[in-house]
Amino acid sequence: MSRRGAARAITPVLVAALLMTACGTPRSGALGPAPTGAPTSAAPSSAAPSERPDPTRTPPSDPPRSPTKTAPTPAGTSTADTVTIELWFVRAGQLVPTRRTRPATVATSRLALTELATGPTPAEAATGLTTLLPVGVEVTRITDGVATLRVASADDPVDRRLREAQVVWTLTQFPSVRQVRFGDGPPVDRADYTGLLPPIVVTGPIPGDRVSTPLTVTGSADVFEATVSVRVLDAAGREVATGFGTASCGSGCRGAYRVVVGWRTAREQKGTVEVYEVSARDGSRINTMAVPVTLAPGG
Repeated sequence: MSRRGAARAITPVLVAALLMTACGTPRSGALGPAPTGAPTSAAPSSAAPSERPDPTRTPPSDPPRSPTKTAPTPAGTSTADTVTIELWFVRAGQLVPTRRTRPATVATSRLALTELATGPTPAEAATGLTTLLPVGVEVTRITDGVATLRVASADDPVDRRLREAQVVWTLTQFPSVRQVRFGDGPPVDRADYTGLLPPIVVTGPIPGDRVSTPLTVTGSADVFEATVSVRVLDAAGREVATGFGTASCGSGCRGAYRVVVGWRTAREQKGTVEVYEVSARDGSRINTMAVPVTLAPGG
């Protein structure tokens, strides 16, 4: 047989072999397992959330407040009929925040200063809150983010500094105010008065709130290893809930925290929310901030 004839005889055999390889024999190389559904995200931990609010302001992600809800309304927010503002009062020489919900107004800075001068509610006063701002103080102008006002000088330099701190921390909650100028002095902001904050600040709940379970406790803290602890006491002083969380910064810097706690009670009653630091020395509760509240039934 000639070479050309042999080639013609072999060609059909090669084609048949190639077809069998393509159809019946696996290709070389592993494709790996078949893909599965997208992994389910783990439920977020209430003690250490992945997103944290600005420690110097009320957390913006908190839902709106109502008398029976647990989460606070962000300061400086408003609805069609009301506006919620943050007020900074004084207790034992330190700044402590609270809130008011009032009829809506475009003059929010005037409203805030009026409320600040009016002073704490009876429930707040019972916890030691007071105000050093006299009645009649108003902002004369706001230019380039600087609010200018005149405040009568206090005889005691400590009282004067606390009074100024009340004004600065209250007015700078509004987007239009970044700094405050007192008379002809230089502009100042919150950073100039951070030394007047207690180790633990509680922005929610506030004294007198009616709270339901689960309760979200928020604020800022500068504590050992950034660990903030919370416990809830019933009317008899019994511990009905505990929890802890980690601030976004700690041990020398201030960070925001958010802790969620729940309880079981059969009836509505007075109670207390305590936010504290556990002493690294002996495990005792230190730097405790106690907030009197009304506990709604839960469980």
